[in-house]
Amino acid sequence: MLLAASLGGCAMGGGTKPAQSAYEAFDSSNTYSRSLDHSPAQACEAVRRALLSQGFVVGRADADVVEARKYFQQEESHEQVEFRAVCMPQIRGDQQTVVFVNAVQDRYALRKSNTSASVGVSALGSLSLPIGSSDDSLVKVASETLQDPNFYKRFFAVLDRFLPEEIERPAKPAASTQAQPILFPVQPYPQPVPAELPAEQSPVPAQPAQVPPPAPADAQGVPVAAPAPAASLTGG
Repeated sequence: MLLAASLGGCAMGGGTKPAQSAYEAFDSSNTYSRSLDHSPAQACEAVRRALLSQGFVVGRADADVVEARKYFQQEESHEQVEFRAVCMPQIRGDQQTVVFVNAVQDRYALRKSNTSASVGVSALGSLSLPIGSSDDSLVKVASETLQDPNFYKRFFAVLDRFLPEEIERPAKPAASTQAQPILFPVQPYPQPVPAELPAEQSPVPAQPAQVPPPAPADAQGVPVAAPAPAASLTGG
């Protein structure tokens, strides 16, 4: 009977599953991110100003990363909230920047440690007497990522107040003046040039042939010969 009971207990114990230590849904909500029209540098500068306005101590402020911390004290419990924001270029859509944020809350408890003093006696050796001192120290007892959507909604509402009115746009790349390489070069050939046509000349009118005048004739119609030239008066 005892053996059966022990076996039954082992079987029941082996069937139980251990509880999960962490739970992550990986849903499609935008609790930890927000898209903005501003450039990444403008977004991270607004994050830095928003955290400073809420009493956070900024430990790192770059053009794309901002880290800050804030301390809380509740009776004997000490808490720290470490806030981190990353500004990255948007890869789709009309907006040019996406801001990812997350906050981690660490809890510390006060622990006291008593120290005793040792007294050396030659006859009895070393004796420990309870006449020491107590030291107080903070010990981390918990660490958790804040998952409350309202916490991040309040932060993004403060962030909107510190975004500048003027939005920086990336400069358009200048047109390249370098000639593109030709895969298959072709030898240039001279292009034919049309020949100039001669100007049209106006036709020259034909001159009529000159007919010598007729020789004079006498009364009977016999042509009269031309008189001979006169002889020279100077003789020799």
